[in-house]
Amino acid sequence: MNVTRNLGLGMNKAKSAKSGRHETSRGKVRVISGDALQMLPTLESESVQCCITSPPYWGLRDYDHSSQVGSETIPISYVENLVEIFREVRRVLRKDGTFWLNVGDGYARNGGTGRCGPNARVGNTKKLIQKRNCKVPDCWGLKDRDLMGMPWRVAFALQADGWVLRSNITWIKKAPMPESVTNRPSNATEEIFLFSKGTNYYYDNEGYREPTGANLRNYWMIGPDASAKPHPAAFPRELARRCILLGSRPGDIILDPFSGSGTTGVVAQELRRKAVLIELNKDYVKQSEDRLSKDVQETLWV
Repeated sequence: MNVTRNLGLGMNKAKSAKSGRHETSRGKVRVISGDALQMLPTLESESVQCCITSPPYWGLRDYDHSSQVGSETIPISYVENLVEIFREVRRVLRKDGTFWLNVGDGYARNGGTGRCGPNARVGNTKKLIQKRNCKVPDCWGLKDRDLMGMPWRVAFALQADGWVLRSNITWIKKAPMPESVTNRPSNATEEIFLFSKGTNYYYDNEGYREPTGANLRNYWMIGPDASAKPHPAAFPRELARRCILLGSRPGDIILDPFSGSGTTGVVAQELRRKAVLIELNKDYVKQSEDRLSKDVQETLWV
């Protein structure tokens, strides 16, 4: 059976062949291995209802690929690259589709990375990125110790590129990474932005409500998943679940162009949605395939 037709999502065959894509299917989820900027043009226009993603943060981690987003020399290039990628996301979204974006921040530094916080040394942070993350970028008037404001810089750039910025949601982490700072509050939040293509878009106000039944507020207190995944920056299933319930219907297609270990796809299938995942790192592609095979079986729904 043709996988593309089975999932209800078309593919530009000429561009697909040229890009040398590798694709597998796990239940109702397509997993595409490759660069998002090259893979997104192979998807048909207006074929996706909802996009939920969290791209690599600038200068923080090394995902072992020369084309990775986040390894740019200066943060301006990082913002420009995301604008270009998400322009393709806008093309593949349906007219009433929504785009949910999580982007992290960091500090401009002249000095060491420390042991914790946004500039912390982590297991997959290579020396190249550590070095870049310890030098104040020559842009935006940044000074040593400045918070770069990266989430909002990305959001405003996307707004200028044609997206409608509808909401910012503060993700309050129940178990944030500890910080030993003594000259500012410890970070325990990240931003999630809701974008649309226009003023008329699908949003299920009843899809997720406050425990009292009230309209969902724009701060979400969410903890990490109980079982840790190999991916160093996987966002919790609950975060993906809320975005999917609010922004799509059963049977709709969910897109994640920076899918990591596949959380968006796993949750989408649990909620009776289809999904397309794009991931550059082959190890994470394999993790996604394994999770999808283990967590959700295609026989759950047809």
